[in-house]
Amino acid sequence: MSITQQRKAELITEYSTGEYDTGSPEVQVAILSERIVNLTEHLKEHKKDFHSRRGLLMMVGQRRRLLDYLKRKDQLRYDALIGRLGLRR
Repeated sequence: MSITQQRKAELITEYSTGEYDTGSPEVQVAILSERIVNLTEHLKEHKKDFHSRRGLLMMVGQRRRLLDYLKRKDQLRYDALIGRLGLRR
């Protein structure tokens, strides 16, 4: 269900804006997107796991808030991130 430390490190190096960047909105959205995809696959198999479903909805909301923040602060970074992640908006 969760991502491995190795996969998380790969996402951080791929989406970071600087050498020691681990907390920028781009990195946070990328990690959340990976966790959302993993949890969605889990819920396809375990349809009655409502506790995990609530966690999924919370992660989707957190990602939405981070994307709204990034869009408000820097439209170009937002557009680039949406394109790289393949999200709809």
